[in-house]
Amino acid sequence: MLSAMKSAHDHSHCHATGEALVAQAQKALVEAGEQWTDMRKDVFVELARHERPASAYLIADNLAQARGKRVAANSVYRILDLFVATNLAIKIESSNAYLANAHPGESHDCIYLVCDECGEAAHVDDKTISEKLRTLAASNAFQAQRPVLEIRGLCGQCAA
Repeated sequence: MLSAMKSAHDHSHCHATGEALVAQAQKALVEAGEQWTDMRKDVFVELARHERPASAYLIADNLAQARGKRVAANSVYRILDLFVATNLAIKIESSNAYLANAHPGESHDCIYLVCDECGEAAHVDDKTISEKLRTLAASNAFQAQRPVLEIRGLCGQCAA
């Protein structure tokens, strides 16, 4: 599915992955005045390894297996909420799942094409749509903080 949607905007050349992504996330979180703890690092690393949106429960279960002790999902939720607030993660609202922000610290609006069959969430950028959404909000005396647009449907592979 992702290959079918990359024509909208391919991020493979414009963002970090692996250790570089973790380093960028750490820098962005510290610059936001927050601490980069071992648990926050573990949650971010676990989140970043998923190509599809991951739930707090999945992250907690995977961390529990890796650490050999229980990890509470509510603790993971709190960390993920912090990551969303500091632009380290994006919440796919319709799935109550999260993706690591491929460019932490950068503020931009997100448009996701979410496949109802396989769960893939492809990120596309469209400055025109973003500007229109912010203008619409402003014309209604509303200050947009974190516009996220989700379009549900079927990816090219699942639709075939």
